[in-house]
Amino acid sequence: MQNELLKELQARGFINQTSNIDGLNDALNAGKITAYLGSDPTADSLHVGHLVPVMMMRWLQKYGHRPITLVGGATGRIGDPSGRDSGRPMMTEEILARNVAGLKKSFSKFFKFGDGPSDAIMVDNYDWMKNYSHLDFLRDFGTDFTVPRMLSMDSVKRRLDNGMTFLEFNYMTFQAVDFLTLYREHNCILQTCGADQWGNAIMGIELIRKKLGKEAFVLSTSLITDANGNKIGKSAGNAVWVNEEKTSPYEYYQYFRNIPDDLVEKFLKIFTEIPLDEIERLSGLQGAELNQAKKVLAFAATEIAHGTQAAQVAEETASALFGGGVNRDNMPSVEIEMGSDMGILDFLVATKLFPSKSEARRTVEQGGIQINSEKISDPKFVVAVADEFMVQKGKKTFLKVIVK
Repeated sequence: MQNELLKELQARGFINQTSNIDGLNDALNAGKITAYLGSDPTADSLHVGHLVPVMMMRWLQKYGHRPITLVGGATGRIGDPSGRDSGRPMMTEEILARNVAGLKKSFSKFFKFGDGPSDAIMVDNYDWMKNYSHLDFLRDFGTDFTVPRMLSMDSVKRRLDNGMTFLEFNYMTFQAVDFLTLYREHNCILQTCGADQWGNAIMGIELIRKKLGKEAFVLSTSLITDANGNKIGKSAGNAVWVNEEKTSPYEYYQYFRNIPDDLVEKFLKIFTEIPLDEIERLSGLQGAELNQAKKVLAFAATEIAHGTQAAQVAEETASALFGGGVNRDNMPSVEIEMGSDMGILDFLVATKLFPSKSEARRTVEQGGIQINSEKISDPKFVVAVADEFMVQKGKKTFLKVIVK
């Protein structure tokens, strides 16, 4: 009999690959399990691109199973080569500590932590990896990984021609030891991950089989892409962050409110906990009525990440702005220094709405900028000093600019 959790996950489109779907089904039917999801501290917040396996683990907890969230304090010191064309930059201890704290805050938004049987726990792989010397690690695990097997991994093959380092080559062995450690200490039998982590995760179940003679499982999810088909992520420059210091609840709400029509059903299934029959009704709406489904999606996704009150404020702010209102209290804001009048292009770059003056110029010339409801189409326009501005970029981006 198919397990109810797996039915839910399949119906919502979470499942990309499993190492042994029948074995995992049997384990779930036999009782409650423990599963883990890891994230390296490459930034001080999760982003929407991380949230597919996070939401899948949230469903696992809702069905009574126990999640472990792993923050990679050790693996973050190496850098995951998966999906990369070059090595990740080394981080200082100060940055690592800040990023670890930020990831813990992000995870806390999605899981109930505590001491109960299904309450989540949070671990840092640096806590056990720091105890290994290089010699100890090689003696304990060096014979469990063969070079031909490691070279067969996609994350390695794509980097061999452009300088994969020995440091990065070791990454998969660290992640495998993480899974083994969590199996031993917490009876964790399942690792969940994004599709790009499949090879690293498989190394973990192979190590558990060699060391303990036990079976463990991997369950991967598809990656979320933007409107251009690009993977959503920090390095791609299109990240929508979970922590409100990096992306405000209003901007988070607007991201989901403005997704393409053909992603509404997929996003409702993955990023909300709305029942499937209601999702079917919402995704069946046509034309202008589909905007109502997008509003429901935006509110539900924002409520999970930021709470009901923040979702309500984001919804009210969007209604005021797009309904012609003038309430600026809760809209995104930025502070800039402006000692004198400033050219429009320099002004827009200072607000960080554009990364360069050339991009700002194109939008200005196309009539895509308004300042205090006045359309600006002349790239030589001069913005007079004031205490505050409301800037509109296109039809959907609003920003309150406060002069320090």
